[in-house]
Amino acid sequence: MNGDERLTRAHDLYESAVFGGDTTATETAHRDLDSLEADLALARGRLLHADFLHRREEDPGELPAFERALELYTRLCDAPGQSKALFWLGCYHQVVRDDAGTARPLLQRSYDLAEQDGDRLTMSYAIRHLGFADLEAGDRAGGREKLEESARIRRELDFLPGLAAAQLALAQLAYEEDRDEEAATLLEQAREAAARSRAHGVLAWIDAARVRI
Repeated sequence: MNGDERLTRAHDLYESAVFGGDTTATETAHRDLDSLEADLALARGRLLHADFLHRREEDPGELPAFERALELYTRLCDAPGQSKALFWLGCYHQVVRDDAGTARPLLQRSYDLAEQDGDRLTMSYAIRHLGFADLEAGDRAGGREKLEESARIRRELDFLPGLAAAQLALAQLAYEEDRDEEAATLLEQAREAAARSRAHGVLAWIDAARVRI
């Protein structure tokens, strides 16, 4: 059920409650609106995070948006929604606040819930950022393994922009470990995947990495 349909049903259920005397109608309407609000909060938070990536200025609305989404998804017992909201909360703390200690358990819980639900796309995001947390903590083997898992999942899903980003991260890691030939191959693969999917933002990241590498 899309947002317009949920709003329409809430209107109809209001009339059923007030004019029809249905004392249970509002329960369904509240759930519909909680679900819609959760989706909106998550979408708003994601847009604010994209703004941060472009401007490197934190918007004070980003964290409350993700927290509200998680609160509502939890109330609704919506495990797929919870896993997504947990990922974005973890991503916020890791990327915006540079706080891996707060981010890690959120990312791990996101991964676990997504795995239980079969949401492989969210798994690919959560395990990617858990890999970054490992690398920051000095666990290069663990970090590389997680980044490779993220790339593998994205390849299986044919999620080419995400695959390109995953291959870029692996290329940068290979370069840091003096595996220059492997780094060059991964960069080329990343560029091909980004070009095929017209992911111009990722192409810009790759071109910037080429200069550094």
